[in-house]
Amino acid sequence: MKRVLMMGFTLTACLLAQGAPEVETGDPWLGWKWANFAILAVGLGYLIRKHAPAFFEQRSREIQQGIAEATKTKQEAEARAAAIEKRLASLESEIAGMRAAAREEIAAEGGRISRETVHRLQRIQAQSTQEIELMSRALREDLRKHSAQLALDLAEQRIRSRMTKEAQDSLADRFLQDLRYKLTPGERN
Repeated sequence: MKRVLMMGFTLTACLLAQGAPEVETGDPWLGWKWANFAILAVGLGYLIRKHAPAFFEQRSREIQQGIAEATKTKQEAEARAAAIEKRLASLESEIAGMRAAAREEIAAEGGRISRETVHRLQRIQAQSTQEIELMSRALREDLRKHSAQLALDLAEQRIRSRMTKEAQDSLADRFLQDLRYKLTPGERN
């Protein structure tokens, strides 16, 4: 830094000592203006030389890092795009597979429902057969009772129609004789 400043001052002193020629404008301060400009240029050159490499190096790293990140993002995007395209390409086969699976499930469910329906119909038939058999038995039993009652009523009517006063007296006499015979112990031997 000292060296640069010294060069700037030396350059300025040289310019002033030579007595820079006046330009046609006739400005007496023109030499000082050039010396001031030289000092400014040397100072700026020094600052640029001191800070520019670090700035440009950092900026280069940032740009390279940005490029690396952009490349990585681009590769990830391309990979995702390829995966999506692959999935879209296989989408038709997936849909066909889903449809086939749905058809198989529907067929299996239809078979299960058919078997269940047949089983229920067989159970209903068995129950109906049992109910018919029970009803038949009950009706037969009612029919027997009714026939027996009719037979008794018919027999009673026939007996009453044949029963006369003399037949009644004769039956009553026989009954009383049977009773006496059973009640008397000595007559039995």
